[in-house]
Amino acid sequence: MSESFEFPVYKRLDLEIVEGSGSRVRTSGGRELIDFYGGHAVAALGYRHAGMLEVLREQAERLHFQTNLVELEVRHKACEDLARLAPPGLDRVFLVNSGAEANENALRLAFRERDRDKVVAVEGGFHGRTAAAGACSHGRESWYAFPRAPFDVVWAPPDDRQALAAAVDDRTAAVILEPVQGLAGSRELSTEFLQVARVTTERHGAWLIADEVQCGMGRTGTAFAIDAAGVVPDVITTAKGLAGGFPAGAVIAPARIADSLPPGALGTTFGGGPLACVWISTVIEHLEASGFLERVRHLGERIRHSCRIGPVVDVQGRGLLLGLRCDRPATQVLAELRHRGILAGGATDPEIVRLMPPLNLEDADACALEEALADIPAKETS
Repeated sequence: MSESFEFPVYKRLDLEIVEGSGSRVRTSGGRELIDFYGGHAVAALGYRHAGMLEVLREQAERLHFQTNLVELEVRHKACEDLARLAPPGLDRVFLVNSGAEANENALRLAFRERDRDKVVAVEGGFHGRTAAAGACSHGRESWYAFPRAPFDVVWAPPDDRQALAAAVDDRTAAVILEPVQGLAGSRELSTEFLQVARVTTERHGAWLIADEVQCGMGRTGTAFAIDAAGVVPDVITTAKGLAGGFPAGAVIAPARIADSLPPGALGTTFGGGPLACVWISTVIEHLEASGFLERVRHLGERIRHSCRIGPVVDVQGRGLLLGLRCDRPATQVLAELRHRGILAGGATDPEIVRLMPPLNLEDADACALEEALADIPAKETS
């Protein structure tokens, strides 16, 4: 490519994507790849989806944007659809633009008008790069540029129920966690750990914030990942696949939280725009279609069992948010997969290949992944 005028902050692949269709993308050189990366778990329904293009075109021709100071039926519908998808009782929605913005607002609400000064977070979790969300993201020391965090953070190891219970006290405003930790390599937190988080936060009057930016919106085979544990948090945040590729995020909370807020307590310029809203409703329509989430679970289980081959020694995660643990650095396996027509991602765990494909992945795509992995020889052991 010619000289770049962007900030050089991304370690990019030698790969230019020019178009996509279904679960497949095409490079400027004419190669076709099956996208098991999903635009970083964003392309929930893949590319060039006829239904999504149709509603986007219709809405753009009617009204492409308006301020949150006026009523919009399309925004009302998106919020109603999202509230219906959420666990019972979480029926108020604040629409924003990204996962970091959703987490920033959720944490702000947890401290609002409450004499609390700390948050409990889980090691390995990632919640964003803004001030509050970044303060709760593990490994922040390597990139957190502000002189100080806005509050104290206490870390609990994943699935250490005793440490989590000990960390929460009457100073705690919230426990924030990802039910399945995406960047950590699709690491699933146990049901018992999530239940302790719920019981302990209730005991101390703290909030439980489920960060479902990556693992929500059907990604794990249920509407939200925490649903499988039978736990209802105080707040759910979500983004990425929420609008299938259009920038969108959301804070979902019960009426007791939302209805206590005066006008001006929260705000956003672009959150809840008409174009994002029609895609939010379209994604939810597919998630609620008969058999859709069952198929996500089926494909996830198929990959979990059939892809322990070649360089893969174990598979973790749930649904179509999976981590393939490899017998060598993941960067090597990712390069081998790209050579065989598979685009996937890495994780903070250097041995994990992360899979976040479109939720309407085809069986043939899963078969192609299996064949590609089988074609990569396992590392010889002495």
